[in-house]
Amino acid sequence: MLLQAWRDGDGLAFGSIFEQAYAELKRIAAGRVQQVSGNATLSPTELVHEALLRVIGKDLNWENRAHFFASMSLYMRAVLVDHARARMSDKRGGGLLHVTLGKAEAGEESGMAELLALDGALNQLEALDPRSSAVLHLKIFAGMDRHQIADVLGVSVQIVDRELRFAKVWLSAQLESRL
Repeated sequence: MLLQAWRDGDGLAFGSIFEQAYAELKRIAAGRVQQVSGNATLSPTELVHEALLRVIGKDLNWENRAHFFASMSLYMRAVLVDHARARMSDKRGGGLLHVTLGKAEAGEESGMAELLALDGALNQLEALDPRSSAVLHLKIFAGMDRHQIADVLGVSVQIVDRELRFAKVWLSAQLESRL
């Protein structure tokens, strides 16, 4: 198994893993970039590469393919959130002279604000109910279906369905109060 070989220090396994997983990672990234804004400043390729940079050199213990993609989607989420925070900071001055060659669309800032609100709400849900937060994250950011989520978390599909119903209602209420 390539994941085990990489964990054991086989550098060639790393290349093989990402060669095999790259297309799927880009598909996940494209979905996440599109969710943020129609005119995001990160491309899916850049998002995958930024997430990979955060993985390299870490002692990770991926159990299987689904766990790998779930973990990578967490790294992509972190990249998007950090990028959105930086962009929002820049739009508010950021202490730097900012020169652009074109006009930014109003929807870009709105999409970033929504991402930051979503991230804050997910962090709050994680403190309240970690499993519900994990289920919602895997659904929203990893694009997994309920069976894949059940496999990653080691629970039944019925539990995933219950946690997802709760998390969606809770998240909806939180986001309405934030936006």
